[in-house]
Amino acid sequence: MNAPPTGQPATPACLHAAFCSILPRILLHGEVVFRGLRCPDRKEEALAELTALCWLWFIRLAAQGKDATQFPSALATYAARAVRAGRRLCGQERSRDVLSPVARHRHGFVVEPLPAATRRSYEDVYTSVGGQRGLDAFEERLRDNAVTPPPDAAAFRIDFPSWLCTRAERDRRLIADMMLDERTLDLAERYGLSPARISQLRREFMDDWLLFCGDREPDRPWAPA
Repeated sequence: MNAPPTGQPATPACLHAAFCSILPRILLHGEVVFRGLRCPDRKEEALAELTALCWLWFIRLAAQGKDATQFPSALATYAARAVRAGRRLCGQERSRDVLSPVARHRHGFVVEPLPAATRRSYEDVYTSVGGQRGLDAFEERLRDNAVTPPPDAAAFRIDFPSWLCTRAERDRRLIADMMLDERTLDLAERYGLSPARISQLRREFMDDWLLFCGDREPDRPWAPA
């Protein structure tokens, strides 16, 4: 950047031209620093914030009589470090906001969307007898449910399929029929069991589910309240 005459500030056009001369080096540095961002939108946003901070600091240094074109790498390094720490041109990201990349990086967690549906695979539903009838009976329990709090409902949608995977195939079919409010006598006839055994299995399934969720101690049987 050509220094203006003593006592005269650089014009905006001169500042802009000088900054544009080092902008490719700044962006190249940003590409290296943010290469781990897989989302194109997040990477583009990070590069934009990097450019904005460099421009802001470039102007401030020029006001102090310093020529930042002499150290563009240092300028880009500090700006990239600030962006990674959550610094933005207009404020700072909240470190306690779960949707903030800074919070996820600092506390070591990820935010992922819930599956659009917890339905079983196409083959599991349409190649087995009664598969269509028992399709996602537990989702019907959550539909239009104004009683279950949203966090509990979300946890159930995640935990219940995982728990079902711990049971045998016959148990999974039996559980699906139980959730459809099938009568004990009908279930006993369908699965070749006695009504007493069906009632016993209801308690065993409930006991195992509570154990899976951590709501019951392993050596303490479940009892209705």
